[in-house]
Amino acid sequence: MLQAIPGFVRRHRSQILALLFSVAITATVVVFRERIAALSGYGYLGVFVVSVLGNATVLFPVPSLAVTFAGGGVLNPLFVGLVAGVGEPLGELTGYLAGYGGGAVVEQGPHFQRIRSWMERRGFLTLLVLSAIPNPLFDVAGVIAGVLHFPLVQFLLACWLGKTVKALAVAYLGSQFLELIRHWVP
Repeated sequence: MLQAIPGFVRRHRSQILALLFSVAITATVVVFRERIAALSGYGYLGVFVVSVLGNATVLFPVPSLAVTFAGGGVLNPLFVGLVAGVGEPLGELTGYLAGYGGGAVVEQGPHFQRIRSWMERRGFLTLLVLSAIPNPLFDVAGVIAGVLHFPLVQFLLACWLGKTVKALAVAYLGSQFLELIRHWVP
């Protein structure tokens, strides 16, 4: 049995590397989450970095939406939404790579099967809709996109469109919230 391991590793080298990369990024972001949140003080660059890193975790919450909300309150919400909309899909590549590299390792429960069915029928639309609304199911969809070897360019395009819509809405909510608070606080 040990003799079969080198052959398996050779045949699945790219998938193993993708899985290890995804796990390493997720672990790094979880360990340094407080420092990452502190990056929000760096304006648009901070929003971008936190958006990338916050979405690079697979199933672990990092406050990227909170930074987008707060950024929309103190910076131009249009630019905050656009910057976050570019950063978030780049971070989601870790979920995609985890699925691409570790499809056999993913627990295939009822949510997995339902989303996989959606992805097989209407992958682009599924990614677009799930990325446009804040929900934990998008991480599962990103992993499934990798498992199914969904075209990377289409994955990024669907994520970019959906996450930009979501980030713009959150940034504008942040700007409106700040205006509301200014009326109440002298």
